[in-house]
Amino acid sequence: IEGNWKTQAGSTAAIAGGGAFSITLKSGKYAGKTIGSFKAAGDNKYTGTITDPETDKTYSGKATLSGTSLKMSGCVLGGLICKTQTWHKL
Repeated sequence: IEGNWKTQAGSTAAIAGGGAFSITLKSGKYAGKTIGSFKAAGDNKYTGTITDPETDKTYSGKATLSGTSLKMSGCVLGGLICKTQTWHKL
């Protein structure tokens, strides 16, 4: 999961380890902003929080790694409503 990823919006995000995996935008309008923190939760699955950089709202998050694709979801209401994006490894 560590490395640089192309977000659905076209920006580059860096995921770095060190206990939890932190997600920092490296390009685009919100470059330099940390937008998430995830911990391993099983085979290629991660849970944590994700922040919408535009609104600064933080959501419960989950991610699933599949090859060079990372499916990221931010959810509210205990997971009843989720917004999902797929990022691609650079």
